[in-house]
Order: sequence, then structure tokens, then C-alpha cells
Amino acid sequence: MPSQDQSPPIATKERQTPIPVSLLAGGLAGTTVDLALYPIDTVKTRLQSSKGFFQSGGFNGIYNGVGAAALGSAPGAALFFGVYERLKIVLSNSEWGRQGQDDGRGGGDRRVMGHMVAASVGEAAACLVRVPTEVIKQNMQTTQLSFTSTCRTILGQKSANTIVPSVFGGLYRGYAVTLMREVPFALIQFPLYERIKAEWSFRQNVEVSPVQAAACGSFSGGIAGALTTPLDVIKTRLMIGKDKNGIVYRNALDVAMRIMREEGPRKFLSGIEPRVVWISIGGFVYFGAYENFRAVTMPLMGYEH
Repeated sequence: MPSQDQSPPIATKERQTPIPVSLLAGGLAGTTVDLALYPIDTVKTRLQSSKGFFQSGGFNGIYNGVGAAALGSAPGAALFFGVYERLKIVLSNSEWGRQGQDDGRGGGDRRVMGHMVAASVGEAAACLVRVPTEVIKQNMQTTQLSFTSTCRTILGQKSANTIVPSVFGGLYRGYAVTLMREVPFALIQFPLYERIKAEWSFRQNVEVSPVQAAACGSFSGGIAGALTTPLDVIKTRLMIGKDKNGIVYRNALDVAMRIMREEGPRKFLSGIEPRVVWISIGGFVYFGAYENFRAVTMPLMGYEH
């Protein structure tokens, strides 16, 4: 009879999560982290604004736009986890995935690539919901106008996105640059998250606990957040729409060139401290909440944990 040390480590198996569970757990986790850490996000957005922190509101109205954030949190996070959890299983079980080498810790080039592809597709799906709410939220954070006034202004803007019909006005302003931020972020965070979880599971020969998964999410998120801050600055400026002189940004390249010319390269790192803090704490709350909600909803929905 093989000993415990000889048994296959749990980390080599791709975890199965039914789509209804990942949708519900992801939606609850996204809402939890966005509401809990909203003030830090407001500080980060105002630091990145062309008007500057205090002219954008400083510490006043720190919860401006929280309703818009809450509106998009659940469906955006649900879409991401629903796509991510399902697609990584599909890729892992495909002929392409089965041909990859596994190092015994849940690694291997194709498995890592599978996580990267699944995370990227998940982010693209989530951004269909996340971008409009981000546009509304960040405009409310920097102008301190009401929700109704902000929506009216944004819907009246000319769409800068040829992919989305102009009937949505400026709601999808920054969709492409958001993908340019979210996809690299996901390419860094999720393979790192999955790898750290796999290593931890391998060493203790049991699946990581929700608290351990939260720590993995916090560490991987902080690294990804720091590395993608310049893209986040560009995205924030494009979503706000205008510089401090009221001149409209044309596209992401225009934003980058004007920042470089008028404010210098250091501006691309503005807001990095609250962003890293927000994402690190948010990663802990987000993944911890997801794992806990997943553990609770699995038996409630009739699935084996």
C-alpha cells in the first residue's frame, strides 16, 4: 500500500468548479472587495487625474461613484470567474493541454499558458461590463457630479471606440486601453497565483485553505499591479476624457505622448502606492472571499466540494 508521501500531490490536478458556483462566488467576491476598498481606489484615481489630487476633490466625497462601482462589480467578477474557471479546465483537458509536460507541482509550460489564455479571455468578457461602470465611477470620483448628471454627460459624448456602437456615447471610452491594462495584469497575476497555490499545495499535500489562497492572491496581485501602473494611468486619463485645460484626449497614444511631453515620465507611476496597496489588500479579500463563497455555495447548489 503506497504511503502518503508516495501519493500524487493534489496540486497536479486542475480544480473543477461548476459554472453556477463560479458565477455566484465571483460576483459576491467582486462586490465585497470593491465596496470594502473603495476609498483607496478614489485616492488612486484622483492622484492620476490631470487636474491633480486636491483639485479633483482631495479627501472630500471619497465614496463618490460607489453606486456605479457596486452596479458593475458582481456581473463583471461573475463573468470573469465563470469564463476563467471553465476555460482553464477545457484547455487542460484538450489534446493540446494533455501533451504538455507537468513538473509534479501543477506546472508545465502548457498549463501555465492555459491559465494565461483563460485569464485573458475572462478579462475581455468582464470588461464588457466593467468598462462602462469604470467610466461613470472615475468621472464621479474626479468631478463629484451626481450619478444622473455624469451619465447624461457621458452618453452625450461622441464615442471614441469603433467597436462599440455610438448609441452608448462615451460609456466604452477606454475599452481598448482597459484591455491593454487588464490582459497584461491577468497574464502576470493568474499564472503566478496558480503556481504559488500549486507549490503550497504540493508542500503540504493538501489543497490550500481560503486564507492561504487569499495570501497567494495578495502577493501576485501586488506584483502585477505595480508592473501595470503606467497602463492604469493612461486608462484613467482616457476614461476621464479631458486634461486639466479641457482638451479631449483622442486615444491612448495621445494620452501617453501628452503626459510625457507636459508632465514627464514620472507621472506614469502616479498612484502606484495606493494602487499596489489597494490591489494587495484587494487580492487578499477578493480571493479569500471567492474561496470562502465557493466552499459555501458548492454544497448549497448540490455539488461535491
